[in-house]
Amino acid sequence: MFPDDRSGVRATTFLGLSLMLCVTVFRSSHLLAQQHDFWGDDGKATNLAGRRAFISNCARCHGLDGGGGDKGADIAASAHLRRLPDAQVSNIISEGIPGTGMPAFHSLNERQIRAIVSYVRMLQGNLHGRTPPGDAARGKEIFFGKGECSACHAIYGEGGFLGPDLSTYGSILPAKAIRDEIVKPNRTEPAGYRSAVLTTRNGDRVEGLIRNEDNFSVQLLTRDGSFHFFQKSDLQAVEHLDQSLMPTNYRERLSLEELNDLVSYLMKAGVAASKAQSLSNSEQPTQ
Repeated sequence: MFPDDRSGVRATTFLGLSLMLCVTVFRSSHLLAQQHDFWGDDGKATNLAGRRAFISNCARCHGLDGGGGDKGADIAASAHLRRLPDAQVSNIISEGIPGTGMPAFHSLNERQIRAIVSYVRMLQGNLHGRTPPGDAARGKEIFFGKGECSACHAIYGEGGFLGPDLSTYGSILPAKAIRDEIVKPNRTEPAGYRSAVLTTRNGDRVEGLIRNEDNFSVQLLTRDGSFHFFQKSDLQAVEHLDQSLMPTNYRERLSLEELNDLVSYLMKAGVAASKAQSLSNSEQPTQ
């Protein structure tokens, strides 16, 4: 027997297992981080292809949030649908359900159907944490008052225009995800909402949001609601600003109770807007 060799083997084996454990922990942490980065590009945690296909083919009957309506069942809360395997749900979408109002979607290919199933599963999963944590009425007062959210964002056509419309924003997201986005200290604005300062050849400086930009021109929206179109050949400089127009101090500006109220208003308004949009789509004549 060679004890020294056995010790070396044991040490090598232990080191290998330790490295494997570290890699596993790192991968798990990375996956969790990806799961919680829900709105970095307005869709990292959502199946965008599935969402588009769902809205085009399913929302007219089942609602934008899957909550159902006059023409379709609630597929987000259905315990029966939750228990069905993905393959069976895919078959229902493809072949329909004879004798019911569920038609067959033979025009959808296999990839589109898989994307819809994935999106439906997301809608079902988002029921967890969908209980409003506060008072929506007080949240509305905060949105249009102390929080100054309406200075940039609109809901139901009321509010500002510099930021994205939030009418349907809270329709399916969990409460925690909405609250985390409000208090996020650093964010990257999506295209169309990035701020910049343009300097003309005359030395005039114009600050606003770049709505459109290409190699030859840039379109800027200023705070007064005016659009300005410039040829880049007429500009001295285009300075893209790193800071977001979205305040980063909501943890200090609003109490936890006020944040919960604001989240509740966004959730309630989002569900109402989604149902109204679904009803409007269902009333449109088919071609």
